[in-house]
Amino acid sequence: MSMIKDNAGIAKAFYTSMSEKNAVGLEQYLHDDIEFIAPLAKTYGKEAYIENAKKFMGFFSSLAIRTVCDSNHEATVVYDLNFPESIGSVPTVALMNLNDGLITRIELFYDARPFER
Repeated sequence: MSMIKDNAGIAKAFYTSMSEKNAVGLEQYLHDDIEFIAPLAKTYGKEAYIENAKKFMGFFSSLAIRTVCDSNHEATVVYDLNFPESIGSVPTVALMNLNDGLITRIELFYDARPFER
């Protein structure tokens, strides 16, 4: 279990694990009932999230965190996802809800148009 106590630290560690394509690293930060909402996907529950995250991690080439902010029970992470040339770079914002050191909800905001090609 993670020893990180602040929301920004948890959010940064979570997306660092994502950038390293480390699914096991992601799991320690997720609540069992994690809700995930994105323009092209929705999941509920840790198992479903991890299954989709593993597929997604095989798709992007790199993830670079730009900034992390927190407020009360939320954290916001702004990052750049880089994909093969046909898609390119996709700036992304994750709004995360946390409770007792675990991520309970992730909502992503990004332009989904590059994925429609």
